[in-house]
Amino acid sequence: MDTTPRLSYTEVGATRLGSLPDGYQHLHHRAAVGHGRPAFEAAGDAVTGWGMHRASGARVTADSPRAEPGAVVEVALGIGPLRFCAPCQVIWAEHGPDRSGFAYGTRAGHPEQGEESFVVELAADGTVWFTVTAFSRPASWYTRLAGPLVPLLQRLYARRLGRTLRGIAARA
Repeated sequence: MDTTPRLSYTEVGATRLGSLPDGYQHLHHRAAVGHGRPAFEAAGDAVTGWGMHRASGARVTADSPRAEPGAVVEVALGIGPLRFCAPCQVIWAEHGPDRSGFAYGTRAGHPEQGEESFVVELAADGTVWFTVTAFSRPASWYTRLAGPLVPLLQRLYARRLGRTLRGIAARA
C-alpha cells in the first residue's frame, strides 16, 4: 500500500477544530449507542480498531491495526463493479478515558474531497455518544453527477455506523 501522504484537500484537521470550512457539504450525526464504561470501551475499540466499519459491511485495508495519525486506510463499499474504494489517511486520533476516535482525510483517488471524524464519548450520566462530523465535496465525475444523492447516502451511512456501534456496545 502506498504510504505517501497526498491529501486531496487543504483544510486538514478541521473536524477536530469544530468549525467546518465553507465550500463543502457538512455532515453532523450524533446518536446514543450505549451506557456505561464497558459500552464506551467496546465502542471506542470498535471505532479506532476499524471494527465498526467492518461490522457495517465495509472492506477496510489499513497499514495500522488502530487509527493513529499518518495511518493509511482504504474503505471499500459495494459489491462487484459497484464497489467504490475510498483511499484515506488518518489525520488525528484520540484515545482518552472518556473520548476516543479519529478523523481521516481523503487522498488522491477518493471520489470525494474532505475529512470525516468518528468519535465516541462517555458523558457524565453514563450515556455513550457516537458522533460523525464531516465536510466533503465531489472529486470525481460520478459524485458530481450524483449531486444531492451523495450527501443523502453519507447521512444514511453515518446512521448505519451508529446502529452497528449500538449493537457492538450492547454486547459489552
